[in-house]
Amino acid sequence: MFSPLERLLAFRYLRSRRSEGFISVIAWFSFAGITLGVSTLIIVMSVMNGFRAELVNRILGLNGHLGISSIYGSEISDFDTLTATVAENPDILAAIPQIESQVLMSTNNNTFGGIVRGVIWSDLAVRTPLWDSLGSDVITRFREKEVILIGKTMARNLNLTEGDSLTLLSPKGKNTAFGTLPSRKVFKIGGVFDVGMHEYDSSFVFMPLASAQDFFAMPNKVSGVELYVKTPSKARVIKEELSKNLADHLAIFDWMDRNKNFLNALQVERNVMFLILTLIILVAAFNIISSMIMLVRSKNGDIAVLRTMGLSRLSLLKIFLLTGTSIGIIGTIFGGLIGLLFCWNIDRIKVAIENITGSDLFSAEIYFLSKLPAVVEPKEVAVIMGMALILSLLASIYPAWRASFVAPAEALRYE
Repeated sequence: MFSPLERLLAFRYLRSRRSEGFISVIAWFSFAGITLGVSTLIIVMSVMNGFRAELVNRILGLNGHLGISSIYGSEISDFDTLTATVAENPDILAAIPQIESQVLMSTNNNTFGGIVRGVIWSDLAVRTPLWDSLGSDVITRFREKEVILIGKTMARNLNLTEGDSLTLLSPKGKNTAFGTLPSRKVFKIGGVFDVGMHEYDSSFVFMPLASAQDFFAMPNKVSGVELYVKTPSKARVIKEELSKNLADHLAIFDWMDRNKNFLNALQVERNVMFLILTLIILVAAFNIISSMIMLVRSKNGDIAVLRTMGLSRLSLLKIFLLTGTSIGIIGTIFGGLIGLLFCWNIDRIKVAIENITGSDLFSAEIYFLSKLPAVVEPKEVAVIMGMALILSLLASIYPAWRASFVAPAEALRYE
């Protein structure tokens, strides 16, 4: 595509002489801009991919891929039959009945709100992040009545440890002659879990299903059934199949419906960040245009001599096209390498910056995660680098076209 002479002249023009120092400075800024733009795009997109994947994995680790509840907001009494029926579907890994309700917790004269989930101890194994954070002794204690599990953040904030007591107050009380009175009971803390997600570690409490049924006055009833499927991406298809055989008073929803606003917000933020950071590469492309135009103007005499020696317009076009595109190619390669190295070591870099500045760059209270994740998607990296190369090529076309139409007589008239 490019002859040896064309490559020789193109790379020679990349090394400016002293009189063309300013042109070289602009070219270096173009190179730095493309490098910075590509690396920043790769880093930001990878962090956002990791952020989304980590959040979704943790949410799905503690919440079912599908959920069944009453459309009237009431309890489900025939949950044993329901779980046995849906479990016959080969795509269902587990059907877990549970009770979920808000409570008021009090200890050491402090009162705060939280969420209680009543589950069977054996069903904890399906919630992988929760199960992995519990020891065998904690699981054994959880099988006892009046024992609860609390999150690591909650335990730290309330200065509670295993064996301490926590008072729970439920708005769903028992009916008496004086009306409905809220239930109040003291539970023993059987263990502390750490799922690595601040929202759950700070406000969720797990208790045995039998204890929850007694505490919330729901004998032989549950508030819903959580379903775990083999392939989460097929949850919507499985939902359509199961909905055909459900009773009229029951409704089924998938994890995408449950987190629709959250997922949409992440996607919008991701798209906006991509567009904004692409402007860095676009500005660098404009720098390539300006530096190449100035280079063509400074090389008018050389171009005229080459034309009189028989060099074709096409060859001149290819020479300056290669000169400008080379800036983009080299900058894209360096930017890709820097971005990938940064992503592969991002947590170490984060810790180092925090140690130097003494500040918390990635607060778990704000971002819900205890560490900074990054997931590099090869297709996305290829799209970013391809976009940078295309912009560099487009930026080089006009200056190269101008160089090919330089008139030798006019260029040499004042030489």
